[in-house]
Amino acid sequence: MLVDSHCHLNFPELLQNMDAIRLSMREHQVGYALCVSVTLPDFPAVLAVAEAHENFYASVGVHPDYENEPPFGEDDLIRLAQHPKVIAIGETGLDYFRLTGELEWQRERFRTHIRAAIKAQKPLIIHTRSAAEDTLRIMREENAKAIGGVMHCFTESLEVALQAIEMGFYISFSGIVTFKNATSLKEVAQSIPLDRILVETDSPYLAPVPFRGKINQPAYVSYVAAEIAKLRGIDPEEVAAATTKNFFNLFNLNPACN
Repeated sequence: MLVDSHCHLNFPELLQNMDAIRLSMREHQVGYALCVSVTLPDFPAVLAVAEAHENFYASVGVHPDYENEPPFGEDDLIRLAQHPKVIAIGETGLDYFRLTGELEWQRERFRTHIRAAIKAQKPLIIHTRSAAEDTLRIMREENAKAIGGVMHCFTESLEVALQAIEMGFYISFSGIVTFKNATSLKEVAQSIPLDRILVETDSPYLAPVPFRGKINQPAYVSYVAAEIAKLRGIDPEEVAAATTKNFFNLFNLNPACN
């Protein structure tokens, strides 16, 4: 069994095809999925997907690309995270690729998420793009190690991965690891401990080979796992078992109760 540790099932291109998506998940032996929040106004829709299906979970948070979100604080995130279907805070983090200029607001928002996660005792989902140095610095300054989490859709260096792992974080690979030009990322997937790896789709984005350029879906996480198995020279079932165990360990879940 596999778990898609990061997807956006509330997005229209997926939500309108939910029956087909769930059928495809079963056919590819993908048993669970985490539907990740990117804005607080859209959080009710994320939660509704998780509430409607026993094998789906939700997170609460604001993606760093969304500059003009309504103001919120630690208490807002903590309150929303109390729902039993909410298992994580995020996605949060830093993105210096899409946004430029004065980004202190982004760093402060990241700090707010980390503080809320520690207080709520829910792991973090961290997005970082072209901002690894500041991301790691703020994680250390805010003691993110106290709660841990996952570096989602990882595209950074092996050194960055190892520093995150030292702070108790998992490294999650998306369909990017199947791309021919992702040489450095493939090295990370080969090198880090298997007990620190998660797999994801980031649906509806980043469909893996052979579906690159098409709408992604949770079932395709099986292709991500297969690529990691190929890179490491192990059986895909070993990757599936390890990453599923890692998911339930990180988010303090008992699969037997779901």
